[in-house]
Amino acid sequence: MAVFDLSLDELREYRSASTEPEDFDAFWAKTLQEAREHELDARFVPVDTPLTTVEVYDVTFAGFGGHPVKGWLTLPAGADGPLPLLVEFVGYGGGRGLPHEHLLWASTGRAHFVMDTRGQGSVWGGGGDTPDPVGGAPAYPGFMTRGIDAPENYYYRRVFTDAVRAVEAARSHPLTDASRTAVLGRSQGGGISIAVGGLVPDLVAVAPDVPFLCDFPRATTLTDRHPYREIGLYLKTHRGHTEDVLRTLSYFDGVHFAARGRTPALFSTALEDETCPPSTVFAAFNAWAHDDKAIEVYEFNDHEGGGPYQEDAQMRWLRSHL
Repeated sequence: MAVFDLSLDELREYRSASTEPEDFDAFWAKTLQEAREHELDARFVPVDTPLTTVEVYDVTFAGFGGHPVKGWLTLPAGADGPLPLLVEFVGYGGGRGLPHEHLLWASTGRAHFVMDTRGQGSVWGGGGDTPDPVGGAPAYPGFMTRGIDAPENYYYRRVFTDAVRAVEAARSHPLTDASRTAVLGRSQGGGISIAVGGLVPDLVAVAPDVPFLCDFPRATTLTDRHPYREIGLYLKTHRGHTEDVLRTLSYFDGVHFAARGRTPALFSTALEDETCPPSTVFAAFNAWAHDDKAIEVYEFNDHEGGGPYQEDAQMRWLRSHL
């Protein structure tokens, strides 16, 4: 697929037409307050693995609704003092996988926490271990339309809340330094990291890689690819509900979380990416409120983006921030 979106000059000036709800902040303050009424109950169980350069903990903590959410905490072997902390969120359909799938960031001398995504983990990688016990209204197969009838019911309300609680859980371990915490993720994980960047005020860095879940009004009409296409296929059946669906999605749009970004950020996008079109990524990047921000652009790549090149860029960038 050749370049299909706006030109790079146009992308740098693009602004989303997504309308921010008047009660956006109140909605999320109430959501997080309700989640914190449940004890965090973060438990770290050492895992016996064949790995010799890292120590791994099987983590369980209370996320949205007090539901148990899983994760891995990976530390450099022999670490004996508070370490800078990276919290990572994973892409659509994946789960936390197996410990040996997550060796990069602990190899940089940091603590690394990867959150399992509730209900997911059956499409790629080593799988997931966190069910989503909440039911919902009729939905198109996938996760994008689960509970889309109302913001209070929407699937990503639970996921974004889990993600904030994941940061709190990871920070509670005695070998992590809460004052030096960054979040990152790719695709869905990038979208989650943007949300956390808008909801957790004291992070030191955010690194969304080809992020998903941004600029829903444009994404849902620009690309035929899943997962965004799930929304269009839902509306193909549920005729006349477009306005209601876009209202729900506006509470979860990365553009509005980005407007609350209080920390340095490194984004990335690929100009041939039909899964997360570059204009939707630039919509969030251009809205990011902190002045210290940068975006890596991969002109001839699809949703794989920069791959290992972006990981290298993140490692080098984080040396100045974490």
